Amino acid sequence: MATEEPKRSWEQPLRDAATHLEADLKNVVKYINDEVVPGVRRNSSEALRTAAAELHKLASRMDDHARRSSAPPAPPPKDAPKP
Repeated sequence: MATEEPKRSWEQPLRDAATHLEADLKNVVKYINDEVVPGVRRNSSEALRTAAAELHKLASRMDDHARRSSAPPAPPPKDAPKP
């Protein structure tokens, strides 16, 4: 029985600590779900909108460049000397 008493003396604080850790973990998960996740979703959608606008600008510049570079060269002036 002497071994039973020391075992119980350290088991109960360990159980109490585990109970407190479980409660704290539940609170952390609730905080993340209620506060962090919605904020990330809001900011993520705004970041995607900003990226989409920048990609739209880039696509427009690429289209403009393609139109300029694929246009046929201007004909030489009629009075220019021939090579």
